[in-house]
Amino acid sequence: MPAEQPQPETQHDHRPWAVFAYRDFNLLWADGVAMAVAMTLRTLISVQWLYEETGSAAQLGLLGAVTLLQMPVALYGGTLADSVDRKKLMAATQGVASTMLLALTLLAASDRLMPWHIFAVTGISGVVNLLGGSARPAMLPRVVPRHLLINAVTTQTVSSQVAAVAAPILFWQIFDVFGVTTSFAVATGVAVASAFAPLLLRASGRPEGGSARAPLKSLKEGYAFVMGHQLLPGLFVLDVGVTVVSFYRTLFPIFADQLYGLGAAGTGLLSAANSVGAILGSFVVFFTDRVGRKGLLVLVATLAYALLLFAFGINKIFLLGLVIVGLLGATDSVGMTMRQAVAQLTTPDKLLGRASSAHSFAAMGANSVGQVEVGVLSGAIGAGNTMILGGVVAVGAVLVIWHFMPGIARYRYDPRDPVDHGPKAAR
Repeated sequence: MPAEQPQPETQHDHRPWAVFAYRDFNLLWADGVAMAVAMTLRTLISVQWLYEETGSAAQLGLLGAVTLLQMPVALYGGTLADSVDRKKLMAATQGVASTMLLALTLLAASDRLMPWHIFAVTGISGVVNLLGGSARPAMLPRVVPRHLLINAVTTQTVSSQVAAVAAPILFWQIFDVFGVTTSFAVATGVAVASAFAPLLLRASGRPEGGSARAPLKSLKEGYAFVMGHQLLPGLFVLDVGVTVVSFYRTLFPIFADQLYGLGAAGTGLLSAANSVGAILGSFVVFFTDRVGRKGLLVLVATLAYALLLFAFGINKIFLLGLVIVGLLGATDSVGMTMRQAVAQLTTPDKLLGRASSAHSFAAMGANSVGQVEVGVLSGAIGAGNTMILGGVVAVGAVLVIWHFMPGIARYRYDPRDPVDHGPKAAR
């Protein structure tokens, strides 16, 4: 399905803002920003309230177990994105997520909010987000031409991280001043607005082939493609190997408390600093447009991330901690953006949903196990020691993958190829 074609300034305008010449990209972008704000607010409000209510680091870690139970849904979400109208899928799943936020708002307003409600809504919202999550990246090649695809992926990443900066600051101010009910109400309003944006897209949401596929056959086809790919298994293993020992983003209340003796203000500022760093990292990706060795960039960024975990665990000064968390966000953003871009560039349209869901499956599994591991271990040996241990394991994981999966470092991106299928010899 071709993207709409306004008259650009040049035939191949690679400037970062060139993607905004496309109406459908703007809508898809705005929808992603709104969802990022709503979901970041929901997560921060939920974990801060739960930590203050229970005082338990393990409770926050166990939220990861809820997400872990959702993992099979991630694979089926990719099948849906390759079988049904992707626009309607986004609208429907985002509508359910909005309803869940409304339920939390009403429970908080009536003073009946309990910890199990947080676990239940986290589980339900996670399921519907997974069912619709593969549809957005699968729509991206339809709303911009191929030569702008990396810029489009990076722009969406930057924008979601800008939203992730604004949302923690908004959370901090609203939560501290107005409390949990108003905080959930604001998140609900943003989520409701986002549910309608996908229906305004002009590009077709129908997958190639135009009809639903048998789920089991579709899953097998997607599995065979991913496992036979020369790059994707290695990229997914790299993500999993580092994240399971270092996941910290939903556990900022623990780090704010144990490392710096702070509450909601520390949670909000650490989260915002992480997102500011992620924005800077994404801008670095813009300037790598002409660097062909995308796989090597992933490895270098991930190794830098692993080394920064040591500094995060050792440091006890809050201002320096903000800088370190920002650098963690920057290196993580470079690696994540390039992994997503390589998946987009090396996958045919008919398999994009399933390839995206495989990436989500690997990332979600790593995040969930990592949240449990970091949360429980922080309660046992302390947050700082947990990050130091994570740094040791993460550095080892990167070096092992770099050595035993050399195709990642050798991969070169060639914008002239309609679809890249694997590493090209380094020259």
